[in-house]
Amino acid sequence: QVELVESGGGSVEVGGSLKVSCKIKNAIDHRYYCLAWFRQVQGKDREVVAAISGNDQRAYYNDYLKDRFAISVDNEQKSADLQMNNLQPDDSAMYECAAAFGVCGTWFAKTNAYTTWGQGTQVTVSS
Repeated sequence: QVELVESGGGSVEVGGSLKVSCKIKNAIDHRYYCLAWFRQVQGKDREVVAAISGNDQRAYYNDYLKDRFAISVDNEQKSADLQMNNLQPDDSAMYECAAAFGVCGTWFAKTNAYTTWGQGTQVTVSS
């Protein structure tokens, strides 16, 4: 069974940086995949942060976050990192990794396009 394992996150002060990582496990038959990071604050809708295709490393971003966040992929490891810089209190959320099997596309922000989700990792930014 395909599984996503997340790591990283935690607490940081305003202006600080954090990295979260996501690794696909048990996906040996999937050559093409799209890994994405979403975030959600309790009571609000889930919001896409970024997505990246494993085979060609093409990245897609939430326009409001692309100046501070960067996503990268290690295709051999089937893992993706999200580097978050200059973090602000509004960035505090549960960050969730999601996978779709196929290349990323303009649909990357649609939660129902993803078939597998991680457990999430909390990011808290304090002022």
